[in-house]
Amino acid sequence: MAARTGYAPGAAFQEMWRELLPLGRDAGSGGYRRFAWTPAEAECRNWFEQAAKARGLSHETDRNGNQWAWLGDPAAGDAVVTGSHLDSVPDGGAFDGPLGIVSAFAALDELHRRGTRPRRPLGVVAFADEEGARFGVACAGSRLAAGRLDPERARSLRDADGTTLARAMERAGHDPAALGPDPERLTRIGVFVELHIEQGRMLDRPVGVASAVWPHGRWRLDFHGEANHAGTTRLEDRRDPMLTYANTVLAARKKARLAGALATFGKVDVRPGGVNAVPGLVRGWLDCRAPDHATLDRLVADIGRAAAERGTRDRVDVEITRESFSPLVEFAGGLRDRLAALLGDAPVLPTGAGHDAGVLSADLPTAMLFVRNPTGVSHAPAEHATEEDCAAGVTALADVLQALACQEHAGERRGGEGPE
Repeated sequence: MAARTGYAPGAAFQEMWRELLPLGRDAGSGGYRRFAWTPAEAECRNWFEQAAKARGLSHETDRNGNQWAWLGDPAAGDAVVTGSHLDSVPDGGAFDGPLGIVSAFAALDELHRRGTRPRRPLGVVAFADEEGARFGVACAGSRLAAGRLDPERARSLRDADGTTLARAMERAGHDPAALGPDPERLTRIGVFVELHIEQGRMLDRPVGVASAVWPHGRWRLDFHGEANHAGTTRLEDRRDPMLTYANTVLAARKKARLAGALATFGKVDVRPGGVNAVPGLVRGWLDCRAPDHATLDRLVADIGRAAAERGTRDRVDVEITRESFSPLVEFAGGLRDRLAALLGDAPVLPTGAGHDAGVLSADLPTAMLFVRNPTGVSHAPAEHATEEDCAAGVTALADVLQALACQEHAGERRGGEGPE
């Protein structure tokens, strides 16, 4: 592997961070708009490829748009892989996803500095469309690879402008016909470790280890009323779906609080969308997360009943469609505990956020490292990690990769049901 300037973990990290930071950044909000299969994301893809080549790593893009950089021959099997994603939510923060990619390359630099000679292949991966911000399905690249997203459904997904995923991929120079499961590639991986910014305030040390990912999903609620004139239609004559939607938003917050869970309406589409018109359709997207499946099921059912009851009062029809779902993920206990001990009894904590590591957990041993976020803010520009904590994350990841890549076997193969 070629040497890089600035061998110290923090220096290597900051060099790459400065290169990546301007890509896809919105000057107005200060946040990022690195949506799947857009020019901004293409710039990030190019950055990844160049970072790989600068280290003498081989680079490839798989059938689902996931990028891979390899030290050693992946065909040898039992590879140790790390990485995350480069895409963002609308006006997202700088660290969600890219922190794991930059830290991965910096960790390889640190292993080179140490003179480490891995006994098995080491890989860095950037999974495609993890956030699902453009086409509505999170972790699309890893779900496709694991066979948990139907390729035909994926190709037909549409963004807000009506562009299909297939068309967007074609415009970006990728073949959508190739989308689909990639079991041969996954069987070459012995263990996957994802480093990520912690997305709350639970971590009080620079680095922690994930215990589990809460079950979560996305539901689309369609409220069908009757479009009419805002200035001539009496209140008692209206079938206003906005009233039903607004009541449902409030009900979701109350029911989530009572259940010890989370519910968020973060996106809404109003049609016809005139200031002086009673809408005929309000479409809202609900994100629900809970500590266990039973709580999540009850919460979604309770929100649905509240919507239907209010709809009856408002003479508005309500339809609910589940768009995606990820079950509870408990990371491999032996691997999790080993990494926590390796990192000086690092804190072990659950997360309510979904990740590619969670998708892959049913197919192979996976683990996650978290880097402290002092603001507690994520999916927004205020998301942050200090330079010192980023350097600590690189060192921790290098320690983990060294321990895993130099042992007899990287991990124990797992099976079972995974995220949809």
